[in-house]
Amino acid sequence: MHSSSLIILSGVLVAGFACQWIAWRVKLPSILFLLLTGIIAGPVLGWLRPNELFGELLEPFVSLAVAVILYEGSMTLKLAEIRGHGNVVRNLVTFGVLITWFVATLTARVFLGWDIYLAALFGAIVTVSGPTVILPLLRTVRPTKALSNILRWEGILVDPLGAILAVLVFNFIVVTQTAATTGQLFFTLGLIIVVGAGLGVLVGHLLGVVLKNHWLPDFLRDYAALAMVILVFTLAEAVESESGLLAVTVMGVWQANMKDLDLEDILDFKESLTLVLVAGLFIILAARVQLENIVGLGVGAIAVLLALQFVAGPLRALVCSIGSELSGPERAYLGWIFPRGIVAAAVSALFALRLERMGYPGAENLVPIVFTIIVGTVVIQSLSGSVVAHWLKVASPDPKGVLVVGSNRLALLYATAMHDAGQRVLVASMNWEGVRLARMAGLPVFYGSPVSTYAERHMDLTGIGQLLAMSDRPGLNELACVSYRYEFGRESVYTFKQDSEAGHEKHHISGEAAGRVLFGGQKSMEDLLALIPDPAQTRTTEITETFSFADYRSKYPERLLLFIKTPGGHVRFPLGDEDMKVPAGSSVTALILGEEQQPADSATGS
Repeated sequence: MHSSSLIILSGVLVAGFACQWIAWRVKLPSILFLLLTGIIAGPVLGWLRPNELFGELLEPFVSLAVAVILYEGSMTLKLAEIRGHGNVVRNLVTFGVLITWFVATLTARVFLGWDIYLAALFGAIVTVSGPTVILPLLRTVRPTKALSNILRWEGILVDPLGAILAVLVFNFIVVTQTAATTGQLFFTLGLIIVVGAGLGVLVGHLLGVVLKNHWLPDFLRDYAALAMVILVFTLAEAVESESGLLAVTVMGVWQANMKDLDLEDILDFKESLTLVLVAGLFIILAARVQLENIVGLGVGAIAVLLALQFVAGPLRALVCSIGSELSGPERAYLGWIFPRGIVAAAVSALFALRLERMGYPGAENLVPIVFTIIVGTVVIQSLSGSVVAHWLKVASPDPKGVLVVGSNRLALLYATAMHDAGQRVLVASMNWEGVRLARMAGLPVFYGSPVSTYAERHMDLTGIGQLLAMSDRPGLNELACVSYRYEFGRESVYTFKQDSEAGHEKHHISGEAAGRVLFGGQKSMEDLLALIPDPAQTRTTEITETFSFADYRSKYPERLLLFIKTPGGHVRFPLGDEDMKVPAGSSVTALILGEEQQPADSATGS
């Protein structure tokens, strides 16, 4: 028995990794593959039986995992960002949540025949979306910048708010089952709120003070945060049952809004931990679903799904965009996209466990209907998102911009030259001085690691379709090439040879990971940095029917070619392994070297 349990647990972890990897490759939310894997391994094949595997430990395991997931999600809720991203986002995470809650509650009451309490709980659960499901869709569809920003920030901000609503509704249901009088009901509910919110604020603030004053070494910060989350959840549950989830959610929100508290390292750790928890948790939870419960929902489940897709979504978008500058097609698309994700699956499974333990009628159907909504919205919106966006004419044109990784002199030279040529450019760097110089040059910047989970959520890649990796941080260029070659396509990922790669085979980067190397590797980053004069001067020259690229090379042999902009607006970089065909109508931008270079006061850069 011990051996078989180990095999099952390791199989769950490996299957979770495989699901995450497949989702990354095909640019779809991983929760879709995780839930399908759990259903196949559990009720279909009978390989995974969570109740037998975990026994009485199943509910504590799920409870702690959900507590960590909610804490990690709540750390993204910065109240200033609700105000800072326009009225539409603010309306969506307030009025939009209430509209979705009302429609979902009504449809569950009508089409499923549930009592008002269980229907309201279901409605609260499906008010959440989340970045893990919305961001893959945005990367595949690439809607207009305004739509992309609204959908991204709604997904980030609505998770903790919807989770708080769901926790409060669940607590209300629990109290109604135990309270003898109305007064006792409201007293118990108020006690849950006071204990949960009070412990969350108290411990969250104390931990924030400790972290802000650096009273812990860096290597213990993540450990301390995880330990405090588990402690707060446990204490809250011990003081007043069912207050633990509220406590950890409030704790995360409080810390996210503390002034001058840097939580990025902890957030990165929590996101990595959540990745593992989500992979294992959702396979296990899906394996508990009984097929007869799914089938038993019948056409009612389909009716609820269609109501959420065709009624709740458009209604929420219409009401929340009143007075905005969004066009009619943009409002229609905003109403079409709202997939459900991780938080909905996690809290529904935990609530169902606790309600089943209480003997609440219909509790066994909560997880099947929520999972149906998750799979249904993800599948419908993933398959139709691009088609609908093009039909409504809200899809961004062919992305021609360039993500420049690094902010050294060479990176800023390239970024400035492309920006001056009318190209969309984004400079991503962890070097504050370089970012400051880029901002002074009028370049859009992202301060942080371009390969972090924070970048996945916050870096705006609208209009970006190519990568030029030229950071001087060891290993970052290779990581960026690996991360973005499936995002942009391997043909659109470029980097430079670095001298650190020379000398020994162990320093060589494989072609699969390195991206396309500029100048065929004949010129390294260090070579080019040494060539750049001070001040650097670039020239852009038009190629015409009477002045070909061959004429240009013959006339200006000393110029160092930086890039070519095609008549269609795409940027091409010199690779050194091909005979570049430059048609008329293209423009060539090069670095001026040698005698042609002008004094600084006479340089025009034209």
